[in-house]
Formats: sequence, C-alpha cells, structure tokens
Amino acid sequence: MNFVFETLRGGLVVSCQAYPGEPMRNPETLTQIAEAAAIGGAAGIRAQGITDIRSIHDRVRLPQIGLWKDGDDDVFITPTLEHAIAVARAGAEIVAIDGTRRPRPDGLTLAETVQRLREATGTLIMADIGSLDDALAAVDAGVDCVSTTLCGYTGERPKTDGPDLEALADVVGRLSIPVFAEGRVHTPAQAHACREAGAFAVVVGTAITHPTTITGWFAAAVENGEER
Repeated sequence: MNFVFETLRGGLVVSCQAYPGEPMRNPETLTQIAEAAAIGGAAGIRAQGITDIRSIHDRVRLPQIGLWKDGDDDVFITPTLEHAIAVARAGAEIVAIDGTRRPRPDGLTLAETVQRLREATGTLIMADIGSLDDALAAVDAGVDCVSTTLCGYTGERPKTDGPDLEALADVVGRLSIPVFAEGRVHTPAQAHACREAGAFAVVVGTAITHPTTITGWFAAAVENGEER
C-alpha cells in the first residue's frame, strides 16, 4: 500500500479549517493549529484553500488531504478539475473532491475528473461521498479512497446527531479501498466507534479546531443545563 496510506492507517486526521469571515480564517493561524495537532499525535491533516495547503505543506511533516471549497452549488468541495489540479500542485498528498453522483460544474464526469487529475499530477484521490451508491460509483471512477464527509448532506441519508456509523459500516463492507470516517465526530468515544465500524482512519475537525462551536457547546451547558 502507498506510504501515505500506511502513515494514515488507524490514525487521526485533524481538519484545520475556518469558515469565511471568522477571526481564524488566516493561513498562519491554521498552520499553527496544524502544527499543534501534529504535536498532539495527529497522523495527518485535512485543509482547504490553496494558501493554507501550501503553508501547511511547508511546515507540517504529515500527509495532507487538501481540498478547495468554492461556489454556491451543491458540488463545492474541489468542484472542478481545475480546482483539483491546483490543490495537488499546492502540495496536498491526497486531493479530496466531491465524490457524489451529482453533476459537476465543469461538466466532467467523476471518472473523467479522476483520470485527468491523475494524468496531470499523479496524486492520490479521495472521494467525499454521501451514500453507499456514491462510494460504489467512486470506486468505478478509479479513486484511491473515500470519506463519509457528505453523509447527511446530500438528501440520500438522514443527518445523524453524530457520525453516520450505519453508512460507514455499509461502505466498509463493500469496498476494498481505504474508507475514512468524517462528519460530526464530536467526541473521542465517537471516534473510537468509527474505528470499531471499520474506518481506515478518522477525520475530526469542529471538535478540535473550531473554538466558536466548542464554546457554544459549553455555553449552552452552563447557561441552559444542556449536555452535549
């Protein structure tokens, strides 16, 4: 198996992202968060945006899953071949792209995107999927791995309170390539449950790297007696 996957196997990938307009939406800040995650034991980093990807690549010696969120359409995670090539050239060892069966903004099929991206860069390719059918189609398209990032966000699966363990187990049971668990993993217990369900590795973002949300959880618990 590829060295990048061997490094990530059984580990934690920390997603270092901030929403537009937030104080932390700064490449230096997010690079420092990635550095802190590496010290804490992360096996890999997931980041978005060319500047962030390049900065983290230069300073953090861990495999990086890169993506580029762009546009207002349903397909906005590295939505076109052009976006994907730019992510690869910024230094991401794995390029994450929308791996659903929805139309892509540039009119290419997922299979065409995968083929042309691999020809242009030779990079590893992750499909962010929303269902088992997406995962099967992504395998047919030739991706190297999948992630359950979009389960609960495309209309094919209900949005679960925590990670969609049922979808994860279904995908793991049908695929022979690495399956990453991602999406609403908010506690160490949930991360462990993802591994128990067969996840190759677990991606955690909000619960580690988004202080606005984490503060909201604690504030609600203190003010209203609501336990997360």
